[in-house]
Amino acid sequence: MAALTSITPTPTSSSSSVCPNFRTSPLTISSTITLTSAQASKQRLASKNRRGLIIRSAATKPAKSPAEEEWKVKRELLLEKRVRSVDAKEAFRLQKENNFVILDVRPVAEFKEGHPTGAVNIQIYRLIKEWTAWDIARRVAFAFFGIFSGTEENPEFIQSVESKFNKDAKIIVACTTGGTMKPSQNLPEGQQSRSLIAAYLLVLNGYKNVFHLEGGIYTWFKEELPSESEE
Repeated sequence: MAALTSITPTPTSSSSSVCPNFRTSPLTISSTITLTSAQASKQRLASKNRRGLIIRSAATKPAKSPAEEEWKVKRELLLEKRVRSVDAKEAFRLQKENNFVILDVRPVAEFKEGHPTGAVNIQIYRLIKEWTAWDIARRVAFAFFGIFSGTEENPEFIQSVESKFNKDAKIIVACTTGGTMKPSQNLPEGQQSRSLIAAYLLVLNGYKNVFHLEGGIYTWFKEELPSESEE
């Protein structure tokens, strides 16, 4: 049986105008096959005459993560676990009187520009960091639309939450606009958002007291509730 194992690029003079460090070249596929000694010798000799990029591992999209689950599935679990949506004024009251913590899942830069006083920031999405073939493809796709700061799911999100909060913590998850679980004529299943995805991940990982900020941080600022910045 043939098996793809790793990628080994050989230098070429051509490069991508979008990603200068990403070189292109012809592709040569090398397979690992069970051979007799004579056949193996011929195989090694033939491989020496090949040029270009030797592929030993196919670049494929990583397996779907829980955050990428269909919104319908997420919404059903959120409703089953009775995750409650609250407006900005109710969130402020719960924070002040019932020891709720506002978990702001926006990117760090947005959080620093301004956030509810006392909020904790753990971003659910971050700037793309790696340079695997899949990540390069995503960077190119973002760049095609003029976006040069594409984001990816933060793989350390739950780990970071668990380092700060126990499973009984009272948490109100917030992002910029909030999304909604409420059905409407145009959105019969509501609308997904970063904060609702974060709430889904929390209840999926055993958190019991998870609320959601309806209208997001935008409504918090609009209501002129206490806020602070780090700049």
